[in-house]
Amino acid sequence: MVEDSPELDAVFHALAHDARRVMLRRLARGELTVGQLAEPLRMSLAAASKHVKVLENAGLVERTVMGRRHVCRLRSAPLAGAAAWLRFYERFWDERIDALERVLDRPHTPDATPARPQVSAKASARSHTPEEAP
Repeated sequence: MVEDSPELDAVFHALAHDARRVMLRRLARGELTVGQLAEPLRMSLAAASKHVKVLENAGLVERTVMGRRHVCRLRSAPLAGAAAWLRFYERFWDERIDALERVLDRPHTPDATPARPQVSAKASARSHTPEEAP
């Protein structure tokens, strides 16, 4: 299992916002300036720069300043830890779903079902508050 870490927390925090996920997807195709990243998202340059800063803090983006232009490029290595963390839970849920499938595939026989204890109507009424009573 991949251990939780501040780096992993930063990656998931960065991925938590849809605008940052869009930015990463676009950077996967090549370098873009902060202005180019902001353009399709209809946000100000200042807002886009703040999102890029979150991505930088997570190690997902490298920004190079060339004069007044801030060029961004994707750094995908930090995504490996997040992917490994998710794979652990993917295996867990696959195993749980396989176990459920085995239970559901078993032939149903009336004798295989455990009998439910019989409860008298009085005992049943006493076990419920008036709001919960059937």
